[in-house]
This record gives sequence, structure tokens and C-alpha cells, in this order.
Amino acid sequence: MGDRTASDAGALLQVARRLADEVLFERALDADAAGVVPHDNLDRLRDAGFYGLWAPREVGGCGFDELERLAIIEALAGGCLTTAFVWAQHGGGSAAAARTPPGSLLHDRWARALATGESRSGVAFAHVLRPEPCLFAERCGDGWSLRGVAPFVTGWGHIDAVLTAAHTADRLVWMLIPATEATTLASRRLRLAAVDSSVTVELHFDGHMVGDDHVVEVIGYGEWLAGYRLGLRTNGALMLGVTSRALALLGPSPLDAELDAARRALHAAEVDDMPECRAQVGYVGIRATSALVSSVGGRAITLGHHGQRLAREALFLVVQGQTAEIRSGHLRRLGAADSNR
Repeated sequence: MGDRTASDAGALLQVARRLADEVLFERALDADAAGVVPHDNLDRLRDAGFYGLWAPREVGGCGFDELERLAIIEALAGGCLTTAFVWAQHGGGSAAAARTPPGSLLHDRWARALATGESRSGVAFAHVLRPEPCLFAERCGDGWSLRGVAPFVTGWGHIDAVLTAAHTADRLVWMLIPATEATTLASRRLRLAAVDSSVTVELHFDGHMVGDDHVVEVIGYGEWLAGYRLGLRTNGALMLGVTSRALALLGPSPLDAELDAARRALHAAEVDDMPECRAQVGYVGIRATSALVSSVGGRAITLGHHGQRLAREALFLVVQGQTAEIRSGHLRRLGAADSNR
């Protein structure tokens, strides 16, 4: 990483912190209650260049590495998790488009548009971690027929493309497809206890055709899972942001040092250590938001106070991006599982 990249990352981090403190946090309660994330919030992220966080410079992105992204994600999540969560889903599609060969339909249509925020993307692959597959791809002519359900797709109505994974007999087909409803693609909105304004939907595919020119890759499940485990660090940055905001509102406490230690461990973790580090970040987040509510008292559970919002968001983030290993770590820390397991 050259000095210019480091300087750019530091400058964008300062922009993120100002935007989070001066705009996003001030609007967070309204965004939480509105039922849909404000367009202006997402436009401000676009105008500041944050949609380029996952793309290389050659397609108009920032060219940042993972650790540079983490601090920015944390800052924005501490402003308004609803806004940050919708925006963060963009990373998968943007990075995927940038990896496709120049001259291909995916690269020419999406790589630069997603890197600049001219277009926005979401993801549909939470179901891949389920023990029973629920979205299937069947070879059909010069493409694939999709049938089944993608149970959690965030930002519907705000996104132009969705990075979608579907099971074949022994592999995963990854596609970047238009986020447009059709007779073969329908959405059903889910109501969430936190970040409900993210407009998270369940997508139903009924023989939805996707051409080969929309396929990013076809990959074995084990190979994909190895890469996914590397990405567990990024989801932890969202909880770091919510926790940091709660502790700022709480005032000085021993939890400040715990959060700093959890952040350092997460940033430095090797892949095999990541689940335990994520579980520790979650544990600090639950305790920090609970402490904030307790310190404020009754006002903290009114809809006009940030305490209840942050506590609900922390609960949401405990399960978001969760794996069996992370779940086990949470339960041990919460005294609901054998600590020797």
C-alpha cells in the first residue's frame, strides 16, 4: 500500500466520521422509524465516494485494502446502522463486477457504475449457509433457470443489481442480475425488529432465466466457504460502530478498554481466529448497549431515544453474518453453552 492510498484512506475516514456525527446520527431515529432508508442518506454516501470502497482504482473505485475499509464501515455504522447496512450490501456486487474480464457484459455494464455509485447493488446469498439449500440453478440452454427462495435481500427498491448465489448439484452459481421484479421474480417484504427501514425482502424465483453473460463464477461450495470465512471480519465492523456510539453516549467506563481490545483482536485475527473475535465483538456490543439503556432509565426505551435503537441494532448484528462457530462463541459468553466446547 503506497503513501497516496494511505493518505486517501485517512482523508475518507475523516469524511466518514464527520458525516456520521453531523448528519447520519442526527437523522438515525427518523430513519429507523421511517420504513425506508432516506434516499438523501445514500446519495450523500455516493457523493462522498463511499460506494467505491470495494473496487480498484482502474474502474473508478478507491483501491483500499480490508483494514482501511473496516474503519470507514465502523464510522458510518456508528452514525446510522440502517443507512450503513443498506450501503454495505453493495460491496459484494461491486467487487464481483470489478473482477470480471474487461469487455464482458458484466464488466462493461456494472464495474464502473457500481464503483462510482451511479448504480447500486445488493446481495442474495445468506441462504447458502443454511443446512438445506433453498435456491437452485438448473442449466437451461445458454443460461440458468432459478427456482426457490432467497430469504434475506436488503435494500430492495434502492438497488439496481443483486449478486445472487444458487445451488447446482455440487457447486454454487454466482450471478449479478438486475434487481427488477418480473412474472418469475417476486419480492415479499420482511418486517424486522431493527433496521426495518433497510427494506429487506424475501425473493421468490419461479423459473427465472439468467443468461451466461450474467454469471460471475461457478465455484465449489468448499472453495467459496473458505473465502467467505475471510470476510467475517467486515461484518464485525458494523457492531464496532454501534458499540462505539453506545459507549460515547454512556460516558467513560471499563467497556471502553474492552471494545478497544476486541477491535484490535478482530483487525489482527487470522481466519481461524475470526469466529471467536466476532463473538467477542458481539458480546461487548450487547453489554454496551444494555449498559446505555440501564444508565438512562425509562427514557431509553421510548422511541425518541437512541438507547433502544442501538440495543435493538446490537441484537440484530448478533445474528447478522453469523456462522455456527460465531453462534457457539456468543452462547458461551452469555452463559448458555458449555465453556469447554
